[in-house]
Amino acid sequence: MVPRSWKVVQTVRERLVCRACETITQVAAPFHPISRGLAGPELLATILEATFGQHLPLNRQSETFAHEGINLDVSTLADWVGACSTALAPLIELIRAHVLAAERLHSDDTTVPVLARSRTSIGRLWTYVRDDGPFGSSSPPAAMFHYTPDRTAAHPRRHLSRYTGILQADAYAGFNELYREGRAPGPIVEAACWAHGRRKLFVLANLAKAPLAIEAVRRIDAIFDAERGILGQHAEQRLAARQEMIVPMVSELEAWMRTERARLSRHNDVGRAMDYMLKRWTAFTRFLEDGRICLTNNAAERALRGIAIGRKAWLFAGSDRGGERAAAIYSLIVTARLNDVDPRGWLADTLRRIADHPAQRLNELLPWNYARTLNAKQSAA
Repeated sequence: MVPRSWKVVQTVRERLVCRACETITQVAAPFHPISRGLAGPELLATILEATFGQHLPLNRQSETFAHEGINLDVSTLADWVGACSTALAPLIELIRAHVLAAERLHSDDTTVPVLARSRTSIGRLWTYVRDDGPFGSSSPPAAMFHYTPDRTAAHPRRHLSRYTGILQADAYAGFNELYREGRAPGPIVEAACWAHGRRKLFVLANLAKAPLAIEAVRRIDAIFDAERGILGQHAEQRLAARQEMIVPMVSELEAWMRTERARLSRHNDVGRAMDYMLKRWTAFTRFLEDGRICLTNNAAERALRGIAIGRKAWLFAGSDRGGERAAAIYSLIVTARLNDVDPRGWLADTLRRIADHPAQRLNELLPWNYARTLNAKQSAA
């Protein structure tokens, strides 16, 4: 094992004078990721990836740096995180534009504790994921995150105010306005998540050993098995395969569930689990009419997994502004991972270049373009 080392880079800019014309010249100062900041791009990338990728709170990182002889206060690290989110804001906007250009989006949200006066309030982190790979598209995947102090319906309406397409999500009532006919610029098509519908039945089958729940899970699992065989095929191929193999299974499941539901009481747990799907059957079966729609909303669930793990370590966001910064950095790190790019390496390279990179060519710094450039360099080498 070779311990990491630290170095201070000192730039000397000599000032030269021409004896003939008395003109003074000096080499331009190099760009820094943070104006007048001491931190280099590698250090900043390490802090960002450790905080939002490995869920290490800034106070723990400060202690680690102190053991290596580097004294960095938590407030300094927090300021650096905020400065980086500002420096990388143009890339975050490009990622959001790419996400909102998708034909189909996955969406979900999760809680995030926020430090408030004399108590801890509960904010929300929302994710919107573009992942066209399941229906054979070559468009790169990406994820955007938003922080809000609460979970009112106004937030998804604002986030998706200009979006028209397919939205895969759970049954959160706040999305209902997005599906309304006459919505401007157009209604969003609702697609339900079979993983959410199966989850309630699976709990009853696994814990209560309810025979009807066990049978429902068996039938739903057969649909999942058939769907796995067409993952990654083009939308037209997926639609044709679903019409041939999955439509009969879904029709049999609906008929069986409606028959069994009629025999159960209104308050029966299995009956209520069936109601979750039967009351939204049109949204649950929409994937049979469109090959772009996935069976589940797991793409959004995976994007939020790191936050669910991380909040057990860092306990809370320091403020609403801290939540907004976290959403911005999560957008970058999760997008990099979706494109099989090392977040730390990409962030370091981007922070090194973004200050003097031409604005009209900022898309070259996006994770999927960075991956192509890196692969081309490795092939050439």
